[in-house]
Amino acid sequence: MHPVIAEVTRRLVERSADTRGAYLARIRAAGQTGPARGDLGCANLAHGFAAAEPDEKRALRGRVKPNLAIVTSYNDMLSAHQPYADYPPVLKRAAARAGGLAQVAGGVPAMCDGITQGRAGMQLSLYSRDVIAMSAAIALSHDMFDGALMLGVCDKIVPGLLIGALSFGHLPTVFVPAGPMASGLPNGEKAKVRQLYAEGKVGREELLEAESASYHSRGTCTFYGTANSNQLLMEVLGLHLPGSSFVNPGTPMRDALTRAAAERAVGITRQGGEPTPVGEVVDEKAIVNACVALLASGGSTNHTMHLVAIARAAGVQLTWDDLSDLSAVVPSLCRIYPNGSADVNHFHAAGGIGFLVHTLLRHGLLHDDVLTIMGRGLHHYTREPVLRGDHLTWEEGPKASLDLDVLRPADDPFAPDGGLKVLTGPLGTAVIKTSAVKPEHRVVTAPALVFDDQEGFLTAFGEGRLDGRDLVAVIRYQGPAANGMPELHKLTPALGVLQDRGQRVAIVTDGRMSGASGKVPAAIHVTPEASVGGPLSRVRDGDLITVDGVRGLLDIDVELRHREPTGRAPEGPEWAGTGRELFAAFRATVGPADLGASIFPVHPAPAAPSEVSVAQLA
Repeated sequence: MHPVIAEVTRRLVERSADTRGAYLARIRAAGQTGPARGDLGCANLAHGFAAAEPDEKRALRGRVKPNLAIVTSYNDMLSAHQPYADYPPVLKRAAARAGGLAQVAGGVPAMCDGITQGRAGMQLSLYSRDVIAMSAAIALSHDMFDGALMLGVCDKIVPGLLIGALSFGHLPTVFVPAGPMASGLPNGEKAKVRQLYAEGKVGREELLEAESASYHSRGTCTFYGTANSNQLLMEVLGLHLPGSSFVNPGTPMRDALTRAAAERAVGITRQGGEPTPVGEVVDEKAIVNACVALLASGGSTNHTMHLVAIARAAGVQLTWDDLSDLSAVVPSLCRIYPNGSADVNHFHAAGGIGFLVHTLLRHGLLHDDVLTIMGRGLHHYTREPVLRGDHLTWEEGPKASLDLDVLRPADDPFAPDGGLKVLTGPLGTAVIKTSAVKPEHRVVTAPALVFDDQEGFLTAFGEGRLDGRDLVAVIRYQGPAANGMPELHKLTPALGVLQDRGQRVAIVTDGRMSGASGKVPAAIHVTPEASVGGPLSRVRDGDLITVDGVRGLLDIDVELRHREPTGRAPEGPEWAGTGRELFAAFRATVGPADLGASIFPVHPAPAAPSEVSVAQLA
């Protein structure tokens, strides 16, 4: 095991001893009661199977057959979730063949950042993760179930489903993906059209045509944003079937994997003989594995919040410093858009997650000794599914990349580090994703231009006020407590135009940008955020700011303590409409980005040991 991976894991176990111990005690106590429906009163149980078919009713009256809860994010507006329309009957039949039962326990909302981008609805997006967690918990709360099947793909849906599942951590849980759409317009061409549109060189019709050619059918968007990062992480956490994340919808393999997910979920219940509670699967080593896979693949920066929130739901006290120290030694092995030109279908064809896990295990960068839905050992995830007629089996996956421009071994990486860094300084703490930023752009010192929203910046760009000058765009009052931390995708094309003209540009924001930060250095998720009195509220135009993605510095040349804050987050009637007024309580209670930006109570982690920098152990 690489010494830094081992040390981060050791300190994570030590830091989490109390909270993880309390969590395990709780879920193990819950698991001692046997089939939950056996403790229900007669009227309760009768309600639970009133709509079932006669054979199912007879089985549900007994205690022998395990009953699986299907929790689904199906809707037919979103391409990633539309395939789930047909899953419940397929899962029910497969569970029955395996000796179990299944019921649709409930649905969870699924919204799309791509649709709400730049709209008021985006201000509900991050909050939706915790709504989904609560919705999943409500679905499981009927005590009818011995295991769960979670159907979800996109940005907040999978983290929310997992947080909800971990609140019922005694239940074995299998996540069931739907797969990415087939490849459409190459991502590089799409990005070029977006930038031309930002410059006014093409019109809306050309832009819409390009977007439609990119997002064109059922399945997940094919770029490597949060949705596809979710899929990779669920596999490396051991909650997907091996090799199932990036199989396209509507194919024989996708159908076979869906059936196999239900069969495996039956097998890992107590009655199935291999009890595998989800709360036991998601432990400190599994969380470290997820962090390593995220970094090696160049995954979404949204997971600097989601992984922290997921870990804390399992009693594990993950911090940004852990991620930063891991990033210093985990090599960058993937070039998937926006970190390259390939999409997830190309990545899958090049060897995909199976090869990625193989090379990371081989070089001591992942823990093999972890519990998964396939049994103990992450080595199960070096295998890939093979369909021979109607028979699905798993065979060893490739031991060499089939396309070195997309996927590389750990001893021949694209870069020696994971491209994620924590920035600290008088402006607060932030994260920066440098994997798509050229080395010559990773350090920027320039005067600040301060905006209280994305629209102010875009107006200034459109009026030419940003031309011919170096600048650090400070976009503030965009944090979780201000307005729900909307993604600021629309900044990237404009900033890219300025950078391509030779200007030195960067962005500093308490908002989020996911993979959209792209080639422009972006210090994001700044905490404490402006709306709670953070330093960004005191920055003024002309202050000299340094964004240093090499040394990990977020600096300013003036003393801010004695300044009065300027600007503000939206208030009263401004925070109304599009359902936003319903989430006022979320704004008042949400935690900071570095603790997962969650409304759920958290137990602050003790200070990390300071006697030695972990990175020095590399």
